[in-house]
Amino acid sequence: MTETSTASAAQTPDPGPGFQRKVLTVLALGQILGGLGTGATLALGALLVTEVSGSSALSGLAATMNTLGAAILAIPLARLAQRRGRRISLTTGALVAIAGAAVIVAAAALNVFPLLLAGMGLLGSGMALNLQSRFAATDVAPARTRARDLSLIVWSTTVGSVVGPNLFGPSETLGRALGLPQFTGGFVIALCAQVLGAIVYFIGLRPDPLKVALSRGGSVASKPSPAGGFTLLRTVPAARRAVLVVALSHAVMVGVMSMTPVHLTTHGATLSVVGLTISLHVAGMYALSPIFGWLADKLGRAATVLVGQALFAVALVLTWLGADHQGLVLAALVLLGLGWSASTVSGSTMVTESVATHDRPGLQGTSDLTMNLCGAAGGALAGPVLALVGFSGLGLVALVLVAITAVTAMRSLRSGSDTPNPAEAWIAPGASAHRSVSCESPHKELKGPSPCSPTVANS
Repeated sequence: MTETSTASAAQTPDPGPGFQRKVLTVLALGQILGGLGTGATLALGALLVTEVSGSSALSGLAATMNTLGAAILAIPLARLAQRRGRRISLTTGALVAIAGAAVIVAAAALNVFPLLLAGMGLLGSGMALNLQSRFAATDVAPARTRARDLSLIVWSTTVGSVVGPNLFGPSETLGRALGLPQFTGGFVIALCAQVLGAIVYFIGLRPDPLKVALSRGGSVASKPSPAGGFTLLRTVPAARRAVLVVALSHAVMVGVMSMTPVHLTTHGATLSVVGLTISLHVAGMYALSPIFGWLADKLGRAATVLVGQALFAVALVLTWLGADHQGLVLAALVLLGLGWSASTVSGSTMVTESVATHDRPGLQGTSDLTMNLCGAAGGALAGPVLALVGFSGLGLVALVLVAITAVTAMRSLRSGSDTPNPAEAWIAPGASAHRSVSCESPHKELKGPSPCSPTVANS
């Protein structure tokens, strides 16, 4: 962290106890707008790639480039948050997504396929900033409600995910009215949604929540420079376990979900059944996330991860035993979404709490990078696995990842790293105290820069 950024954090006035409510409102609104843009382009990307390339075999590149873009941009946006705060980082992410949508429309008009793929990659910034938003919700959240606050931002994605796909018809009408190529109207909607999101972040996140968190944490200038995310993975076992939980859970969800439409259609299911199955799956991912946030705050983070893995296990057993029954597959996909929600909400909270405040953005960016890469790998490998062993076999293969994740969560329970770092938990908003923090903490696994090494001098 540069001297400029640490100084600005140290000089950030404490806005008081009502500040977290404002932060959650701003982040939720930005998440709704971002989700709206993503939902409006969800199906259009594949159709537009097919239209420009002339080959339906390449249609999957739309989602691939979007995910790859989100993965590549995760760490730069996290580093920007570390240097300049959440407000600048999230606003920049929205601006990059705006550029991506504009490039996509231009590429379609010019019929340039490589430019279209580049635009899809830039549009992945919208996914990256949505992921970072859930972490921003934890910056000034008290430990007792940290998981719940994160889950509320995850839940707000539901609005855009549900409304966005229903804008397909209106977006095409808009595109024709503007004289644009077919399938590009949705990207105009995405562009406008991200413009509004950038304005919301830039104006609403004042003061910056990450800078407020740093100022509450003590004399920022005396803290060591933040460690990089990969360094933290090597040196902090709790951070490594938390990132592994999030990444493997995402890989399981993406791998099974991405092959479900293929499996159902080849077994005679109508498009309506496929659509209903995926819609209920998405609802399972987001709609009940506040419940899992509450559980993570009450039962513990790792314990709630185990709940998520249990839901995964039941879902995968259903895919194994009931692959030929549409009703059982639908039930499995709902449980798969619920398992992802429980694991991601609690696992993301574990990521945040595994290191000190000044190290969190770096680790969070690395977590998002790993999560997206594992999701992309899960989707890519699921196809060959489906071809070799069928949908039932795919469920059994995914159970191996569930077992690894469950063992990882149980290790977190045994190590005592399932609770927030007490070195930071006592600092209250608006406190005026000078107190040395003892480094005798239950987090004995922490290595490298210590979260409790500086003298806390909250002003």
